[in-house]
Amino acid sequence: MLRKTGLSPVQILAVGFALIIVMGGFLLSLPLCSKNGESIPFINGLFTATSATCVTGLTIYDIFSQFNFLGQCIILLLIQIGGLGFMGIAMIFSFISGSRIGIFQRSILMESVGTPHMGGVVRLIRRMLLGSLLFESAGAVIIAVRFIPRIGAAQGIWYGIFHSVSAFCNAGFDLMGRWEPLSSLTGFQDDYLLQITVMILIVSGGIGFIVWNDIIDHRFHLRKYTLHSKIMLIFTALLIIAGTAAFLLIEGGRAFSHMDTGEKILASFFASVSPRTAGFNTVNYTDMSAAGRFLTMLLMFIGAGPGSTGGGVKVTTFVTLLLSIYSSARHYRDLNIFRRRLEDDASKKAFSTIALFSLSALVCSFFLMLDDPALTAESCLFESLSAIGTVGLTMGITPELGDFSKLCLMILMYGGRLGSVTLAMAIVRRKIIPKIRYPQEKITLG
Repeated sequence: MLRKTGLSPVQILAVGFALIIVMGGFLLSLPLCSKNGESIPFINGLFTATSATCVTGLTIYDIFSQFNFLGQCIILLLIQIGGLGFMGIAMIFSFISGSRIGIFQRSILMESVGTPHMGGVVRLIRRMLLGSLLFESAGAVIIAVRFIPRIGAAQGIWYGIFHSVSAFCNAGFDLMGRWEPLSSLTGFQDDYLLQITVMILIVSGGIGFIVWNDIIDHRFHLRKYTLHSKIMLIFTALLIIAGTAAFLLIEGGRAFSHMDTGEKILASFFASVSPRTAGFNTVNYTDMSAAGRFLTMLLMFIGAGPGSTGGGVKVTTFVTLLLSIYSSARHYRDLNIFRRRLEDDASKKAFSTIALFSLSALVCSFFLMLDDPALTAESCLFESLSAIGTVGLTMGITPELGDFSKLCLMILMYGGRLGSVTLAMAIVRRKIIPKIRYPQEKITLG
């Protein structure tokens, strides 16, 4: 049936996500999803649905204050679909019904989870679904234990489920408006168990299902891991440690000055983990220094791993950029790491991804400033990077944005979830590559 559409696998993914977003936006705009029984503007419902499906977390409304239980359930469903991919969700029904999964469906799955190989993609999907269920269930139990004494059993269990799924899918949506609207986890700065649980869920969802597949197959035999998994695990750890040290140094005497030593370290860890596409925050970013916000933007830019629930340019892309710079400086022909050589066009793909990502964020920042001249350049760039990186952190300007700005951010969130290059491939028609090559001529670069 999918083959008869005449669309490529990439285009099917793009159209599928768009349809889910529109349906979600329509449902969230209905009066039956609002606590006050009144409908919200469709553009606002669409923005919320886009943010949820693209696992971003930017929101115009406080989720707890605006949406009733049905609305919250719809948002959670959109988050789960966005985190696992709608094809991953569709596979659940295929597994239950025992339907045969053909080559074309496998090619769509391959694009959906970001694996370079078609072989074993169905097994990867099974593990992805089971692993997600395991992590989200464990996280839900731990988080529920923290909230049941505060708000009762029924609400505590719901809080556990909602925040566990939101954290694992790197969405950043929360229901903390019960205590203070749009506060995220700022009221839980001293809650070690809650923050550590959320961070583990964020990292688990952010390293990617390809890495988890390697871990299951080879356990602790790191030498047997693929190069992709080695890069992801090592550089994820380095980014978290380096980010923690930097935040502790920069904000220890500023935004974290009112905390004791343990809370400062915890807040630094959280500030290092969450910007890499999760969107939760324990400190208001308006209280941070300019240096702290700049570091946050850098982490939002890098993002999580390919084939994960997170966004950004991806860790592997950033590492490829660093290797390209190093190889160019040393006049090496190849990009080598861990005694392996990257594919010849890896550098071109990395630079294309980073250039398109950066240009999109800059253009959107310009449009935000154009739409509302009162906004600062920093807050607009922060918001744009948060959108295209599917992060969800903000300097507090999201509820104040006009319709044009909301549309710009929706396009960024959509492109960030699909991948900027993937979206470009979906839009541009595939052309036959000509067999002739033009004469070569040098230009001056740098």
